[in-house]
Amino acid sequence: MKIKRIAIVGGGNAGWLAANHLGVELSRDPDIDITLIESKDIPVIGVGEGTVPLIRNSLQNFGISEVDLLLECDATFKTAIKFANWMSTEKYGKDNFYYHTFDAPFPGGYDVTQYWLGHKTEAYYSKLSAAYYVAEKNRSPKRPDSPPYKGLVNYAYHFDAAKFTTLLAGNAKKRFGVKHIYQTIKHVMLHDDGNVKGFQYDSGESEEFDFYIDCSGFSSLLFGKTLKVPFIDKSNIILTDTALALQVPITSDEELFPYTKAVAHDAGWVWDIPLTTRRGTGFVYSSQHMSDDQAIKAFSTYHGKDLENSNARKIPMKAGYREKIWEKNCVTLGLANGFVEPLEATSLFITDFCAGMIAKKIPLYKEEIPVFAKSCNEIAALIWERIFDFIQLHYCISDRRDTQFWRDVTEHVERSALLKERLELWKYAIPQRTDFASTFDFFHTESYLSVLYGMDYPTRAPVVNDTVGNFSKQKIAEHLLNSRKLADSLMPQRKWLTELKEYVAKHRPT
Repeated sequence: MKIKRIAIVGGGNAGWLAANHLGVELSRDPDIDITLIESKDIPVIGVGEGTVPLIRNSLQNFGISEVDLLLECDATFKTAIKFANWMSTEKYGKDNFYYHTFDAPFPGGYDVTQYWLGHKTEAYYSKLSAAYYVAEKNRSPKRPDSPPYKGLVNYAYHFDAAKFTTLLAGNAKKRFGVKHIYQTIKHVMLHDDGNVKGFQYDSGESEEFDFYIDCSGFSSLLFGKTLKVPFIDKSNIILTDTALALQVPITSDEELFPYTKAVAHDAGWVWDIPLTTRRGTGFVYSSQHMSDDQAIKAFSTYHGKDLENSNARKIPMKAGYREKIWEKNCVTLGLANGFVEPLEATSLFITDFCAGMIAKKIPLYKEEIPVFAKSCNEIAALIWERIFDFIQLHYCISDRRDTQFWRDVTEHVERSALLKERLELWKYAIPQRTDFASTFDFFHTESYLSVLYGMDYPTRAPVVNDTVGNFSKQKIAEHLLNSRKLADSLMPQRKWLTELKEYVAKHRPT
């Protein structure tokens, strides 16, 4: 039986990313009908405001203009994540920081890490990326004449999550003909074989589809409540389980830093994300190590004002993922699929990748589902396991021991067998591409190098002869000079975005 009617349950970024990916892959088939079902009774989480560069590929495939994204979603550029105070203040100073940039830490394309390990005083490791000075000087990664989705350094975006959803929704409906209905699902009907048959709505109506995508958020209506797919709990690995989210208005002349701030505190960290009209901030903490009252006080200290009676929103976070991404005639994406705290903007990253994967794997006939489901389930499990490793890496290699939280995450939390194996290996050898056998290890050599050596991981310095040493030293010197010149040649991010807005207002037809 041919699959003709596809239902996406839930809006938000996950639902509308799925709608666009499905539209790209399936709109060529006139028999396919895609409907997104959204309930007005269920609020959207809406704090996922950071991305990774992969999103640029998806937006281009969707046919979305970069200018529309920047102007309609209050977007700014993101060239890195700046990790502050993740190391001991006694050893590294009160304001210690490092960058995980989107550009490889290879000056001129040459890996100088072997030399750098024995000569750390010559350059802070983060400076080996071209994006370092762009970030430090609050520059745009693009020039005024840069082509859409192209920059002088690699970049992603920060944006208003609700406005991004609206942009995605408009594109899916207009470009791909995705239907959008508002209904609250009262009951999920099943076939005798356990496949999802259809829905009974609160309105009294009922409707049947051939294939389903569960983007219903933490409620996991289809996968969790109906199909009972087990949830693999990772809260013993990632201890941060609560966040306070607060939006802070800014003026139109304030500088815009082109990175996400991740500022560590006694029991977690603070995110700080600049948009053109406001900052999105969040206080991530472990409820085992900090009470809600203590969290509010610490968050108040960060902002320099009392937040006791503010509109800060409390968000519980349970780390883990569904055992499968595909069960019978249903797949799951977004928060319904899994969750890990937002340290590296992985939520949208995983959703975007998996939505694209699923869209390319939707079978033509129902009988083919098991063939496609098996490989997708294996890939999704690999992605989640390695994502948890990478997030845990930031905590477990820190030398902070000043609070019980930091003692627990560095000394007492269990690590996966692979992460333990890698960390042991990297005491004696620099990470290299062959250490990452899986294509679905989303964070590869360059990312691990940035975090490991940004946090001064004690890899044994290899022997380097004079020829290699002198060449490396020359490459570092040339790179630092060129990186400063590049940053100085670029416009401040605020100025670039303001001029773009003014240009579009003047030249785009009304």
